[in-house]
Amino acid sequence: MNSWGLLVDALDVARWQFGVTTVYHFLFVPLTIGLSVLVAILQTLWHRTGNERYLKLTKFYGKLFLINFAMGVVTGIVQEFQFGMNWSDYSRFVGDIFGAPLAIEALVAFFLESTFIGLWIFGWDRLPKRAHLASIWAAAIGTNLSAYFILAANSFMQNPVGYRINPDTGRAELTDFVAVLTNKVALITFPHTLAGSFLVAGSLVVTVGLWHVMRNRGSADAGAYRFATKFGSWVVLVSATLVVITGDIQSKTMMQVQPMKMAAAEGLYTTESPASFSVLTVGSLDGSRELFAIKIPYLLSYLGTGDPNGTVHGINDLQAQYASQYGAGSYTPIIPVTYWSFRFMIAFGMAAAAIALLVLWSQRKGRTPTSRWLLRAGLVMPVLPLLANSFGWIFTEMGRQPWIVFGEMLTRDGVSRSVSLTEVLTSFTAFTLIYATLAVIEFKLLVRYARAGVPDLTPDPAIDDSHDDAERPLAFAY
Repeated sequence: MNSWGLLVDALDVARWQFGVTTVYHFLFVPLTIGLSVLVAILQTLWHRTGNERYLKLTKFYGKLFLINFAMGVVTGIVQEFQFGMNWSDYSRFVGDIFGAPLAIEALVAFFLESTFIGLWIFGWDRLPKRAHLASIWAAAIGTNLSAYFILAANSFMQNPVGYRINPDTGRAELTDFVAVLTNKVALITFPHTLAGSFLVAGSLVVTVGLWHVMRNRGSADAGAYRFATKFGSWVVLVSATLVVITGDIQSKTMMQVQPMKMAAAEGLYTTESPASFSVLTVGSLDGSRELFAIKIPYLLSYLGTGDPNGTVHGINDLQAQYASQYGAGSYTPIIPVTYWSFRFMIAFGMAAAAIALLVLWSQRKGRTPTSRWLLRAGLVMPVLPLLANSFGWIFTEMGRQPWIVFGEMLTRDGVSRSVSLTEVLTSFTAFTLIYATLAVIEFKLLVRYARAGVPDLTPDPAIDDSHDDAERPLAFAY
């Protein structure tokens, strides 16, 4: 096999490795983003009302948040290493731009969240109540700021702005950092990602609360679990609404900066005005034409342009345009992947919202849910928005292909030329096995502490209150 053949093989494995590690890492990210804010809200309720049930829920869901946060940090570090390992040509090309928001994320946002999470963990009964409350809010703000800077970096790949190409080095150089941070793709991707994150976090709150409501109906903490279930359900419903609103705006932005992605998401092969939304499209095996379709008239035009009679460009026409603009080659993503990932994203997200609505209905007028089917649906509920988030990112990244930086650098040109197929396969296999082990650990820890329920805050009478904080019972701490 020639060197070019080996390069292609190494490229494929490198893409698989980055895809697997990214999707795995993002299983932790939305839960961390959403749960940090929800825990802060619960602690705020306790601070304002003095009601012990909010304190119990704060410590209970706070423990689940910390487990997830730790796993997210570990997997995120490994993900960033790949830019130097497998994608050095990409890093060399875009490092001047990509590095700026990532550096700020590490130096400011991550420092903020990690520092104040430490204060929050060890500050129970040591910090003043207001200072301790401020620490969890600072951690939550830091977590969300981290998301923004990372999304700003990713948005440059979708819609390059604020740069110039140095003719001597062939590298992209930063000319306007404000333009990078205010990229219109980042401005809408950020709220859409936050809404999806709260969908995940709210679903976990519902699942754990519902399980305890139905399994521990007569417990002293039944009221706390009922509140958690309703609170989480409302978070899910509001988040689902925001996902739809921001997703609509995002689709219109996508039409402006990446029309091929929208065409691929709809399996639209020829330009239409007005364009119909595809409920189901069956294409040819080579992905070049439509064979059968069920469509809703005018809807795609409205989603893409805001005008029910708007023009939406098709895959074949865009391919011809790009070939003329960028040179010979295929500029079409894998149609079945983009088409179905887009629909799975929507379907799984809306399924979680439907379950939340059923949970609220089952508890109307003080009722206690008894349906086993509802409990089973509740137990799988957190998986649904996780899948929706994952398919959303698969659609986002695969729909951009074959570009790693749209219009500037092809994915095949970003891979490390010096990394052999054997080396990539070795790291891919090692990371996959390690991540599988971490997934089992994460799942077992979450299930273990979720089943344990809210903590008992009653102090042990055998221990004198005059003892200092280090000698108090573990019921007061983690």
